[in-house]
Amino acid sequence: MMNLLLAGSVSFAIAFIAIPAIIRVADEKGLFDVPDARKLHTKPIASLGGVGIFIGFLLSLLLCLSLQQAPEFQYFYAAFVLMFFLGIKDDILILSASKKLLGQIGAAAIIIHLAGVRIDSMHGFLGIHELPEYISFPLSYLTIIVIVNAFNLIDGVDGLSSSLGILTTALFGTYFAMAHMPAYAVLSFGLTGALCAFLVYNFHPAKVFMGDSGSLLLGLVNAILVIKFITVADSLNGSFPITSSVAIGFSILIVPLLDTMRVFSVRISKGRSPFSADRNHIHHLLLDRGFNHSQVTMICLLMNVFFVALAYAGRSMGTTVLLSLMIGSSFALIAVLKYWKKRPVLVVASSSYTQATEGQGTKIVAFKNEEAAVAEQ
Repeated sequence: MMNLLLAGSVSFAIAFIAIPAIIRVADEKGLFDVPDARKLHTKPIASLGGVGIFIGFLLSLLLCLSLQQAPEFQYFYAAFVLMFFLGIKDDILILSASKKLLGQIGAAAIIIHLAGVRIDSMHGFLGIHELPEYISFPLSYLTIIVIVNAFNLIDGVDGLSSSLGILTTALFGTYFAMAHMPAYAVLSFGLTGALCAFLVYNFHPAKVFMGDSGSLLLGLVNAILVIKFITVADSLNGSFPITSSVAIGFSILIVPLLDTMRVFSVRISKGRSPFSADRNHIHHLLLDRGFNHSQVTMICLLMNVFFVALAYAGRSMGTTVLLSLMIGSSFALIAVLKYWKKRPVLVVASSSYTQATEGQGTKIVAFKNEEAAVAEQ
């Protein structure tokens, strides 16, 4: 227990100290994520908060975990570093979807083939149990990539991705602590602490954004945690077995997962790339109905908590029935939002920002200090 508290405290303290310095550097160097017609913020804001999250998270793991205790973590570290640098490059330079996907496949390969974390059973879902390797490996790749992108895409409202990340990592950490798997509990609470520190600066009105460096890392850690949770919790020989582990694992990630699956399906059905941008995410639907950033975050968080409670209470129904019930209920809620009368939305995009970004291959535009000061007024 002391190790878990130490991991969470260390990551919180380091991230809490690092993030203001990151904001100050962004201000001095003029590195900002500038608003446009699709983005929700109206003034330049640093999008390098993932740097603080990564530093606090990784240092807490290095201090609190021994590789002798969990040798697969050396591969986790390699995947985390790869994903972080992929994200930081995308925060500063515009990466194509294909290059981002290639990097995500590389990180997934490390997790699956070197660390040995993969889906080798459906645990009774649709009556399927053990999976042959030619199905297990592609399914594991797909699962990791979808979860990584789910947290990347849900990061559209102040405090939303970090709040959901705190919830998911805290739930997984609690389970692994009760199941006597301290290494994975430290992994979970190490990220929880860093996210709590980040949320202090990210809650509306945000002083800093997580950026891809943070959201991609968050997605990768949650992918590892949910696959490990499903594998361990389903075992009757484990320290803390839970029936319907697939459904419960899905419920913990339900808001980002279902939103991404729905948005990807809609884009593909319209003949567009699943990675193309639009305003069809759940946070956009809620904003268009008149809710503010804080209310959207709270609604999504409470929705996630509700489905976790529903899954745990109904775990005796079996994975297939429980998953069908949750997915059906989720799409019913989305349907209500879709047909709820929209409020008029005024999107303001400064022409100076648009002109500044034309012809450049960067997401972040360097302003002179005087220009940045004017933009913030």
